[in-house]
Amino acid sequence: MTHPTVIKLHDGNVMPQLGLGVWQASNEEVVTAIHKAIEVGYRSIDTAAAYKNESGVGKAIHSAGVAREDLFITSKLWNDSHLRAADALQESLEHLQLDYLDLYLIHWPVPASDHYIAAWKALIELQKQGLVKSIGVCNFQVPHLQRLIDETGVAPVINQIELHPLMQQRQLNAWNATHKIQTESWSPLAQGGEGVFDQKIIRHLADKYGKSPAQIVIRWHLDSGLVVIPKSVTPSRIAENFDVWDFRLDKDELSDIATLDKGKRLGPDPDQFGG
Repeated sequence: MTHPTVIKLHDGNVMPQLGLGVWQASNEEVVTAIHKAIEVGYRSIDTAAAYKNESGVGKAIHSAGVAREDLFITSKLWNDSHLRAADALQESLEHLQLDYLDLYLIHWPVPASDHYIAAWKALIELQKQGLVKSIGVCNFQVPHLQRLIDETGVAPVINQIELHPLMQQRQLNAWNATHKIQTESWSPLAQGGEGVFDQKIIRHLADKYGKSPAQIVIRWHLDSGLVVIPKSVTPSRIAENFDVWDFRLDKDELSDIATLDKGKRLGPDPDQFGG
């Protein structure tokens, strides 16, 4: 395999399996980061209203010399906007200088306020209007997902969740797959390591394949069938993170990495966050 792979979503659309995340990057940083990313081959950019950098993303993609239809742009509906999703989307589109998004996600379920069903119904309408091509969610647990399906009949195409070797979320990933929901990994490198890069199996595979520990972990996501969006604003790391198409991990190596799972959540608990 020597070229980037794409994933087909259950609504018929396709997205790159590997994209650039821009969480915690400023409007200034994302311009340089996205230009580098597009130069080395990325075509998927993942941002969010809450990141406060959509304007920078918009500036970057409009000055990068790549046709809009060749890019896959994701943004997310923040927790305080569940009851004003249409307005929030318009604000994101204005910041991004776009007519539509490829993917729009509900960022967190916020079960304490219990407005995520209303938000999901609004996203369904926005998709019908052509303002978003695909709709999905982030950080949704099985009960949240089941309610969406039960009350609207529409399953998300994506559930973007914290997922890395120390937090593999096998049960949720399996449930997603059963319902044709693609799992996407955020914080795929465990926020810069958090002990992942020092694991013996990761070091061994890095030596075996002549790759960095980060490249091994990214390849693990890809070979596990996950969509993955490592974040970096460092040009050399952006390039390194994309240089993962010339090798694959075998089943035994994937099984070895599976033993690293500790259920170690680094981000917020989706059942508690945002209430």
